[in-house]
Amino acid sequence: MTVRSSPGSASPATLRRSLAAFAALAATLLCGAGETSSHDVVVYGGTSGGVTAAVAAARMGQSVVLIEPGRHLGGLTSGGLGATDIGKKESIGGLSREFYQRVKRHYANPAAWKYGRPDEFRSNQHDPKEDVMFYFEPHVAEKIYVDLLREARVEVVRGERLDLKSGVAKHGTQVDAITMESGRRFRGRVFIDASYEGDLMAKAGVRYLVGRESNATFGETHNGNQPYLLRRQKVASAHDFRRAVDPYVRPGDPTSGLIFGVQPGGPGPEGEGDHRVQAYCFRLCLTNVPENRVPFTRPADYDPAKYELVARYLNSAQMLPEFPTAGDIEHPVLGNNLTRPEPVVIMPNRKSDSNNKDPVGFNLIAGNYDYPDADHATRERIVREHVSWQQGLIWFFVSDPRVPEKYRAPMKDWGYPKDEFTDTGHWPHQLYVREARRLHGALVMTQRHCDGTLPVTDSIGMGGYAMDSHNVRRYVDENGHVRTEGTIGLGVRQAYRIGYDAITPRREQCTNLLVPVCLSATHVAYGSIRMEPVFMILGHSAGVAAAQAIAQRAAVQAIDRAQLRAALLQQGQVLERPAR
Repeated sequence: MTVRSSPGSASPATLRRSLAAFAALAATLLCGAGETSSHDVVVYGGTSGGVTAAVAAARMGQSVVLIEPGRHLGGLTSGGLGATDIGKKESIGGLSREFYQRVKRHYANPAAWKYGRPDEFRSNQHDPKEDVMFYFEPHVAEKIYVDLLREARVEVVRGERLDLKSGVAKHGTQVDAITMESGRRFRGRVFIDASYEGDLMAKAGVRYLVGRESNATFGETHNGNQPYLLRRQKVASAHDFRRAVDPYVRPGDPTSGLIFGVQPGGPGPEGEGDHRVQAYCFRLCLTNVPENRVPFTRPADYDPAKYELVARYLNSAQMLPEFPTAGDIEHPVLGNNLTRPEPVVIMPNRKSDSNNKDPVGFNLIAGNYDYPDADHATRERIVREHVSWQQGLIWFFVSDPRVPEKYRAPMKDWGYPKDEFTDTGHWPHQLYVREARRLHGALVMTQRHCDGTLPVTDSIGMGGYAMDSHNVRRYVDENGHVRTEGTIGLGVRQAYRIGYDAITPRREQCTNLLVPVCLSATHVAYGSIRMEPVFMILGHSAGVAAAQAIAQRAAVQAIDRAQLRAALLQQGQVLERPAR
């Protein structure tokens, strides 16, 4: 774990820094270096949580601007993650539930089923009797978000990225304005950082965390380095090697170096904190409808040598000792177990939501360590590397003779949908940033809050998904085999409360900023909270809190918590477990 604070942070105890920040703002204004607009609430990041934050504040009568650095709204929810990771359904309320109700209404129209019929759609998460629908196509999700923002009369600004060098102007503990790379400036009374990266939070001088804490830091059991967790439990995880794979360029020869995708170093001390971040990938939308299918093609930078690890795993016949009956390998691209003619997750209109499968799937493990604190150019490079890895993996399964025929043959029936991501070559517009920066606030949500052993006051929403982390690295074990490390799948017994102080910075650091996406949580707890329905819940609550801070002329930390609770309940938020 790394605890960080932006070098230029302003503090109420440091008059010189406060005056410097104010002077910088004044100088910039005098120079006329870009258009300036003023709003009550400024939301940075058009993620699912950013949309609900903006809509909630606008519905409370505030003037709101939503700034999205890219061209699309909805983040992962409109970027391929159509098979919602739900957790406890009963904990989803407010604008989050309204979104899924609108999905249900969309598919209630027979005209929505262009490439299939409603009775063909099957999912263990879909109950036709419910008022919500949790599986949907990406373009449908984005249209719903656009409609919500238009109806609430939120000003939406796309294609504007925060200036990471001098883009946040503070006076004391208050953010006065934020400036984009173009020079465009936005003044506000309350700011909400709803980005996956937490750039506004970091550049406002707010303390934050990156990586994994040690177990000892917050009294947890599943944080930090976990090389023996699955082996000790003998759990045949979909993300762990179950067959023996040699890691060396020349098999058996450590002097020849490691093949692509294996990191140096052995198991390491168990439970020790580090800088590592769980792996990212793109959630792909694929289809097997011929008239709507764009065939897979060979990427220009395709390098078959990068997939030697995949080839060795697919062709290994030696089971590792703790997994003697692990069964067949799931298809790393299509995600099925080869007994089905289609991916596990089928969406409306014969589309898929294809996530990482197996220890050598879509995740570019260890390719994201620099992402959380990187500048825009470095992040763009990291995104390109993820695209390259994933598109190359697809072509490897289409074309490489090292791929057994039972894995190659199904690929001919699948491709990208013509009617999705039409302005990005049918490739998702959003990388799955599973975890980046995390606020270090007065309340840090931990494993013990999620499992119910520590109480949480001032609830602003509920979580209910398992504490889930993807792998952070591959290493060579004591027997010379490749292993993965970092997977966590720690279930929660029941829905748990998320406290208001987890989305507010410490008061001495910033008093008009809310952070509902990169909220204050340990690596383990964030693994549960980081689900898209919860981001929408927390965004909604942040929007209401922002409006109340303005109405009460109070710091976001000092608003009347009883009034916040009353407003959230009136708006349909679920703040407690339903009575049995």
